[in-house]
Amino acid sequence: MEGILVIGGGIGGLTLALGLHRSGIPCRVVEAVAEVKPLGVGVNILPRAAAELARLGLEDDLLRQCVLTDEANFFNRFGQLIHREPLGRAAGYDHPQMSLHRADLHGVLLAAVRERLGKEAVLLDRRVARVEQDEDGVTIHFTPGRGGATPEPLRGSAAIGADGIHSVLRRQFYPNEGEPKYTGYNMWRGVTRWTPILTGASVTRAGWLKTGKMVICPIRRDVDDEGRQLINWVFEVETEKHRSRRDWNRPGEVEDVIAYVRDWVFDWLDLPSMLRASDVVLEFPMVDQDPLPRWSFGRLTLLGDAAHPMVPRGSNGAMQSILDARCLADRLAQHVDDPETALKAYEAERLPATTQVVLTNRKVPPDAILGEVYARTGDRPFARIEDVMSREEMLAFTGGYMRGAGYDPGTLKAWA
Repeated sequence: MEGILVIGGGIGGLTLALGLHRSGIPCRVVEAVAEVKPLGVGVNILPRAAAELARLGLEDDLLRQCVLTDEANFFNRFGQLIHREPLGRAAGYDHPQMSLHRADLHGVLLAAVRERLGKEAVLLDRRVARVEQDEDGVTIHFTPGRGGATPEPLRGSAAIGADGIHSVLRRQFYPNEGEPKYTGYNMWRGVTRWTPILTGASVTRAGWLKTGKMVICPIRRDVDDEGRQLINWVFEVETEKHRSRRDWNRPGEVEDVIAYVRDWVFDWLDLPSMLRASDVVLEFPMVDQDPLPRWSFGRLTLLGDAAHPMVPRGSNGAMQSILDARCLADRLAQHVDDPETALKAYEAERLPATTQVVLTNRKVPPDAILGEVYARTGDRPFARIEDVMSREEMLAFTGGYMRGAGYDPGTLKAWA
């Protein structure tokens, strides 16, 4: 027996492997790709997830890679400041907010798994065909690999589907689930080497979904001799239908974004110029899927995007995967000889919590304050923001999302 078998070597799967190892539970990770390559763009590790990664002994490695973002700024599309508030330790959390390239986060996790569990703990070129279970364990069957040969089946005590938005295990559980739900917004993402924006540690949101909304934050420091940072940007806009399939790495066209923001030239940023300097541009439809009634079936369960694909807002995708991994590792350690009970307990705790985040992201985005200012001003410049919205109202907007998504300081202290 191979212990726990983790399907998918992404952020959630690798975090789970480290958590299981910490509890002395053997596991192996099977990953479909034949070669690990740096993919994606930026990711924000919010304090609650940072606390878990620190618990796994990864904080120092991550601090060497990341930018400690410590303030959030909200602007309208005319470049006028609406609201500013602290983030991470500056906001009273015990742990920082870390902004970094997804490849850097994944690299830290993968290196830690291989160092602690052994080089054979992560098996590449293992594309899952199906998973079977019986009274004594589970068996993973594979399709032919890159060289044409079919890997031998793997046997384990339980299998965890951490295989993302195209999860084989989820499809096995729910073969007739149907297509993802489009929210009415399309998204482009990219990275640009650029001079530090504002403080150089700012998460900046500008505009609104009706006419286009931008999110910008630094994810690497000092990337060249000119002191530039690697800047992650995300652009969303309301569209009747999406133009791309659900693929995190589908290339996009920067001119599609610039068509909406040609006049976004402010004293703190020339946005069109920054976009045209992008190293990579990706396009993704803002889609999710309805929460499932259950994830766990005997010795099989789901984790991360495989369990709860959500609209990618509020930095919640990676965070919820990390929290899933913590919970599941803890339950498996608690019920070490009864994986079925462990998986049921994990589902009972995490399914309601992630369902709330999925639904919150649909209805109340983390920057809903921008939408309210857009409505109150009629999408026009203001003379004084105090005439549009009070600071108490602003804090109610931003704090409401934090509570709904479960990462306000009070919730975090209770969880820890």
